[in-house]
Amino acid sequence: MRTDSSPGSLPAREHLPAAGAGTAVLDVVVPVHNEEKDLRPCVLRLHEHLSRTFPYAFRITVADNASTDATPHVAARLAAELAEVTTFRLEQKGRGRALRTVWSASDAPVLAYMDVDLSTDLNALLPLVAPLISGHSDLAIGSRLARSSRVVRGAKREFISRSYNLILRGSLQARFSDAQCGFKAIRRDVARVLLPLVEDTGWFFDTEMLVLAERAGCRIHEVPVDWVDDPDSTVHIVRTATEDLKGVWRVGKALATGSLPLDRLARPFGDDPRDRDLTDVPQGLTRQLVGFCVVGVLSTLFYLLLYSGFRHFGGSQLANALALLVSAVANTAANRQLTFGVRGRGGAVRHQAQGLVVFGIGLALTAGSLAALNAATADPDHSTELAVLIAANLAATVLRFLLFRAWVFPDAPSTVDAPPTADPPDGRLPEPYRTYRTWSDATVRLQPVPPADTDPRDGR
Repeated sequence: MRTDSSPGSLPAREHLPAAGAGTAVLDVVVPVHNEEKDLRPCVLRLHEHLSRTFPYAFRITVADNASTDATPHVAARLAAELAEVTTFRLEQKGRGRALRTVWSASDAPVLAYMDVDLSTDLNALLPLVAPLISGHSDLAIGSRLARSSRVVRGAKREFISRSYNLILRGSLQARFSDAQCGFKAIRRDVARVLLPLVEDTGWFFDTEMLVLAERAGCRIHEVPVDWVDDPDSTVHIVRTATEDLKGVWRVGKALATGSLPLDRLARPFGDDPRDRDLTDVPQGLTRQLVGFCVVGVLSTLFYLLLYSGFRHFGGSQLANALALLVSAVANTAANRQLTFGVRGRGGAVRHQAQGLVVFGIGLALTAGSLAALNAATADPDHSTELAVLIAANLAATVLRFLLFRAWVFPDAPSTVDAPPTADPPDGRLPEPYRTYRTWSDATVRLQPVPPADTDPRDGR
């Protein structure tokens, strides 16, 4: 059933209609490299499970990336025996390359993948894809780190997995809990927009795709899974971890410099109530207040630390001015991105200039407070100075938020430009809203330039 949307908004997500017999709704990709031993029992078990429990037509695609053993022959025999099984051969290694190639060519509206060792319990497969079929979510991932997940694995892998996800949260502000679990699904229309922007062709492919999806405003559904570690896994932990850290650095640098086209990606999928033209409803005020308070607390601590350091080399007024200047630049940059959602470098100089004006107001408040304190007490102690500065900064903080919201960042209350409210006279919509997408034709709004098919860094 189609969700009502406001005039001119992006088309609402729809429940996937019941398909005719033989039309695959789900395409489960099993990427393999030299898996002649595990491939057949994996596919047979997966096929039996889907035949017994999945209410839609399905397809299983074996994505063989440059196997040198009997894996291609095993895959061919499975495809000959089972009508729902197909095989695809790539001459280059890389799990990410295999997934991107097969997913890009698939005609199924829901795409999934799982590791050949079937470490994840298959009972989580239907809960994984159901939110994509219903139109509720854009991507779905299995999570081994959810509270209700039941996981059996060694301390070494547990430590590596949790450390990696902490790195993602700290460096890329990722909110999803488990980037590495080999159990994910994505809608085809979403995949056709995101995949050309994903550069990695190896094990970091999943993480990069999820980070871009999250920054694009896609809804990511997480499913707690039962997971048992495969002691015979052929994954090289050290090499994979090194490549993942390189990928984190590359994506983090691209996000920091604004080289990724996130302005074109922002919330391009489905209806979002935040895009509606609602009256008497403040847009994004609560989230902005929370973000501003967090940044404000950190900025105040940074300011006090700087003041205490500068105070050893000069008077209170000079230390206050220097500390406030440095912290004001950092505060404006942090609020620009984290509180008001402004991405890229466009307008950064102007925002900093306006932030310095706000800094001048804060300087006047704090300097006036210090002057009043010095007039009242000939030689105030350091703790009294800090108390007065904290009170003055609280007053300056309230004024700073109002000025940021009304003057410095007046066009960013919802962090994303709303879609056009009416078609232009010539009937052509501006990018990125030129075409509309439905489950049936899977057209997309964006046409990013696809990356090169080969990755010289990929040694897997």
